[in-house]
Amino acid sequence: MTMKMKMKLKNVFMLYFLVSICGLMYALTQLGQPCDCTLHSRQSSDLVHSRDRTISRLQGELKRLQARGNPEGPPKPALPTIYTVTPTYTRLVQKAELTRLSQTLLHVPSLHWVVVEDSPVKTSLVSELLKRSGLPYTHLCTQTPKDFKLQEGDPNWLKPRGVEQRNLALQWLRENRGPSDEGVVYFADDDNTYSLRLFEEMRFTKRVSVWPVGLVGGVRFERPLVERGKVTGFYTAWKPNRPFPMDMAGFAVSLPLLLANPAARFHLSAQRGNLESSLLQTLVSIEELEPRASNCTKVLVWHTRTEKPKMKQEDALILQGLGSDPSIEV
Repeated sequence: MTMKMKMKLKNVFMLYFLVSICGLMYALTQLGQPCDCTLHSRQSSDLVHSRDRTISRLQGELKRLQARGNPEGPPKPALPTIYTVTPTYTRLVQKAELTRLSQTLLHVPSLHWVVVEDSPVKTSLVSELLKRSGLPYTHLCTQTPKDFKLQEGDPNWLKPRGVEQRNLALQWLRENRGPSDEGVVYFADDDNTYSLRLFEEMRFTKRVSVWPVGLVGGVRFERPLVERGKVTGFYTAWKPNRPFPMDMAGFAVSLPLLLANPAARFHLSAQRGNLESSLLQTLVSIEELEPRASNCTKVLVWHTRTEKPKMKQEDALILQGLGSDPSIEV
């Protein structure tokens, strides 16, 4: 209840007290006095009616103020927290993509953003962006081992990315959350597009919840196949025999399940396309998966990678000593 409302309630109670005292004092002054009983009886009756009206008015004011202080009735139970884990690395579009994702997450209640940089130190770009985001967040960093890092010109699929960063986030959760904490963990890359509906679909995950992902694997969408509320297989064109042929954006894991399995993690040595399976195999069977998004028939997340900007004109200007101001952060 706000301070202003508390002051109003205090004033109502004080007025009620003063009216009662005045009535008492008037009654005391009349003791032992000769009187016209008819007149005083009428005056007393008027006083009683006036007092009753004042009390009724004050009670109505009190109820109105109480209703304003609690307009929705009893407080609602707290929602389980969605821990959204985002690995990120320095590149030209990094700030743009983190800004877009952060402004989506701002609309999701009870969410904690865990951002992990592929860097030996936390960069000022990401630090400042998180401070201004308005989100509850945790900022971490760890560097991918050199032998597992993509080199210039390597295709994105050549080596698994974000492995050590996601594992560091899992470590942070295990060190900072306990068995009594309710929540769900979702691995949200910064270059995807997310519907707000997706976060409410995953909110009450018991073990591992799943749904389709659009524009991935060379097809319009990949999705779990569902019969009678149970996952029975997967619709995918690429390596369908993987243990869990799913994209990272296509599942969420309950926090208690992760905490109960301290060895569960992603593996740098996982074969191409098996990074998701390296975690899920230690947590759940296919039969235990929980289909969401209308039995996996609605696409609520899209694998929309940002095109790498072409900097030919910028490079030409740099050669002429006319490059853009490096102090302006993009």
